Amino acid sequence: MRKRLSVAGVALLTVLAAVFAFGPPAHAAAGFSVADGKLYDANGNEFVMRGVNHAHTWYQQQTSSFANIKALGANTVRVVLASGDRWAENDTADVANVISLCRANKLICVLEVHDTTGYGEQSGAITLDRAVDYWLSIASALAGQEKYVIVNIGNEPYGNQGYGTWATDSANAIKRLRTAGLAHTIMVDAPNWGQDWSFTMRDNAASVFAADPQKNTVFSIHMYGVFDTAAEISDYLGRFRTAKLPIVVGEFGFDHSDGNPDEDTILSYTQANGIGYLGWSWSGNGGGVEYLDMTTNFNPAALTTWGQRIFNGADGIKATAREASVYGGVTPTTPPTTSTPPTTAPPTTPPPTTPPANGGCTATYTIVNQWQGGFQGEVTVTAGSAAINGWTTRWTFANGQSVSQSWNATVTSSGSSVTATNAGYNGRLGAGASTSFGFVGSAGGTTAVPAVTCTAS
Repeated sequence: MRKRLSVAGVALLTVLAAVFAFGPPAHAAAGFSVADGKLYDANGNEFVMRGVNHAHTWYQQQTSSFANIKALGANTVRVVLASGDRWAENDTADVANVISLCRANKLICVLEVHDTTGYGEQSGAITLDRAVDYWLSIASALAGQEKYVIVNIGNEPYGNQGYGTWATDSANAIKRLRTAGLAHTIMVDAPNWGQDWSFTMRDNAASVFAADPQKNTVFSIHMYGVFDTAAEISDYLGRFRTAKLPIVVGEFGFDHSDGNPDEDTILSYTQANGIGYLGWSWSGNGGGVEYLDMTTNFNPAALTTWGQRIFNGADGIKATAREASVYGGVTPTTPPTTSTPPTTAPPTTPPPTTPPANGGCTATYTIVNQWQGGFQGEVTVTAGSAAINGWTTRWTFANGQSVSQSWNATVTSSGSSVTATNAGYNGRLGAGASTSFGFVGSAGGTTAVPAVTCTAS
């Protein structure tokens, strides 16, 4: 993810024939399996990942994060582990505990070794072969967990140098794991710091998939600055769909030091096409990318701009995640292709069976966060002296701002004028009760706070 380099793509036509020949796996599924480019759980239901990354290896005391991630709607958590080469090893007992935390909270665990990050360019990074050594050393923790665990061999296994052997090295790593008896679905990351600007993974994925004797491999692309346009995102993911090769967005953010990824398209395209995504990351980022924290100090009640977007925004986790059926959740055969509104708990004052009197309402506008070219706003609506059935707020931007995404309200704009009406679940408020909605906006200049009016219905 260091930089974008321009290379010519290699056509996939030479490999498509082999891919289309791949049918459902011949072996009986003890856990997850892949067929026709899709991921299925042990019950045979299609499973679409909706979750986040958690930096467990550096924050092992944050065990409550698993429950908190689940409570916000996720069905999957990608867990950072270390082999002991660059960071202290997560041993067999710790990995077993991580899996138990995932299972207790009805999350699917994607386990990844982080020590491979940027091999060939990053000092101290290890090879995929060394990562396999680690997986085999903790095999007893993985045994019997095929229904709940996906093994991500190594995070971003090459930087921008020496990645030409990615296909061979990935294929050999998969074969070693299979020979050793590992039957889990395997996930492989792209080179180039995960972003595959060279299209090495894209153009060699079919041969790597074919090298897996169980045909049970999923590919993971990390989308940061290289993927800053809708065209780049849809073209990359679309080629995997056409080739019927399983692909997930294993990491992505709403901003990055190497460019501004188009998170809206990442979310909308994956939702429309049944592709999994795992945002980076829950909390604890450093080195200048602290803005990628979804929560402040691991506090689920203190979501950041990014946290609000991925959990509560359009095509976000709360609106689209479906719990794995191995935990009792119902996964639709075909994932929904349109966004559904996020659900929240009912208001603390239960709505009456007859329409309440109109007590009026007030609204306050707050700028929660801002950055160059954008900001996050929040509006709190409070009912007056009597309960209300619904509300509408209005304001006019004075400095050219505009709303690009919103949650917990229906927001429309006409020039600089903005109107926001309640969602179906937060319109009725008891006397004095409050609710809030949020939005992400763009700003060409000063993000002044406008006056907001509120009308109750």
